[in-house]
Amino acid sequence: MMAAKQKNEDLATQLTEWVGTPVSILVHTFLFAFAFIFVWLGVALDTVLLVLTTMVSLEAIYLALFIQMTVNRNTRSLEEVEEDIEEIQEDVKEIETDVGEISEDVEELAEDVDKIHEIEQKETVADTGTRAAVEKIEKDLQRLMEDIKVLKGT
Repeated sequence: MMAAKQKNEDLATQLTEWVGTPVSILVHTFLFAFAFIFVWLGVALDTVLLVLTTMVSLEAIYLALFIQMTVNRNTRSLEEVEEDIEEIQEDVKEIETDVGEISEDVEELAEDVDKIHEIEQKETVADTGTRAAVEKIEKDLQRLMEDIKVLKGT
């Protein structure tokens, strides 16, 4: 039963797609013009017009049905797309939240790095001061040693 329904839908889809082609326009034009040949064959014009009008009306009804079927199919497809968009929006919101948290973490790390640089600079200044004091003491000791040598020599 389901296979037959699918076949009918496929056939209706193919027919709907065919009706929108230039070939379809040519076929319909030919059929409408061909209908008037029956007048030359002796069929009354009123009868030809009645049959032609009836056929055109039935065709219009079927075309409206095919159009509605296409609209329904497209509506279902759009509903699926809407659901996908909603899921994507939720994912984007989650990503935004994650990015915000990462941004906060980066700011904290930047502050920590700044603190480390400050400490390193203080240590460098302290090391420079200590080094200078040690160098001064070394120079003073060398002068003392020279003075002692001079005093010993006299």
